[in-house]
Amino acid sequence: MRITAEKLQSFTTDLFVAAGADRTDSTQTAEHLVLANLKGHDSHGVVMAPSYVENIKRGFLNPQGHIEIVKDAGGVLLIDGCAGFGQVVGREATAVGIERARENGIACVGLRNAHHLGRIGTYGEMCAEAGMVSVHFVNVVGHEPLVAPYNGAERRLQTNPFCAVAPRENAPPIVLDMATSFVAFGKVKVAYNAGNLIRDGVLVDHDGLPTNDPKVMFSQPGGAVQPFGLYKGYGLALMCELFGGALVGEWTMQPEHERSGTVINNMLMMVLNPDVFGGTERFQHEITAMVDYLHDTQPAKGADRVRIPGEPELESMAERTVEGIPIDSQTWSELLDAARAVGMSDSAIAKFSG
Repeated sequence: MRITAEKLQSFTTDLFVAAGADRTDSTQTAEHLVLANLKGHDSHGVVMAPSYVENIKRGFLNPQGHIEIVKDAGGVLLIDGCAGFGQVVGREATAVGIERARENGIACVGLRNAHHLGRIGTYGEMCAEAGMVSVHFVNVVGHEPLVAPYNGAERRLQTNPFCAVAPRENAPPIVLDMATSFVAFGKVKVAYNAGNLIRDGVLVDHDGLPTNDPKVMFSQPGGAVQPFGLYKGYGLALMCELFGGALVGEWTMQPEHERSGTVINNMLMMVLNPDVFGGTERFQHEITAMVDYLHDTQPAKGADRVRIPGEPELESMAERTVEGIPIDSQTWSELLDAARAVGMSDSAIAKFSG
């Protein structure tokens, strides 16, 4: 099925309100999830909403949670997310970082104990809108590992996102936003829900042998997601674990820590004001010239053109804004089950099902 962004956002907002969140935070979280769907990142879209509702019920997600500043050294801050909606506390922490970067030229923000932050590019885009560069190292804790280290057959890491964003004058920013695994785990779940095989290189089975079947991630003995780029993705995932987790959250995937089935993100975010380096004008000149140079590349055989990071998402958004967001039947069923579990009436649900 396809559903409009407006209808999907309204449904998801009502779902979170029924689960105990206030409407403002529910709307902000729903907007974030649906924007991920619009930009083609279904793994970070509304497919996550049922797990959020479940974590509210289990006491792992505090629907009234907002940030608390733990340490403030001017341009360096440690912020606790109080297990609030990641989409809420993530924006709050980013706003603080932007303001401090305006004052100091640079801000280094550690955000710990946030529930699932969702698509990290959203926070980078906030920085870019303010004219700032940003870099984000994120780790994922609270549940069993999913990703095998390079040359490993067992899960030891999570999908640990890395993001870097550069603003552009009169143009959308350059957004590099990626899991350090071959794909985000949500993409494996989307394939599993839809009954599809997954591309080569993403998964290994319990013996460490390549497989295209996402069922290995939902059965025992389980398989594992592979890091992207072999040892390079593994190395970057480890740095996200150490910078986002050990440095900021004081919580990594090593087995001393509880794995209760929740999703907690810790993020080290650096926000930089170009004015205190070579200046915004020169920076923007080089960005524009470099982007033009890349766009002017002759495409490889079978490719239509060369894109910069962030452009595929804009193309997806343009198409899905008109055509609607595709939702597979399993994901829609899980959303409806979550709605009924928090007391939404059949009549309230029905207005979104047509």
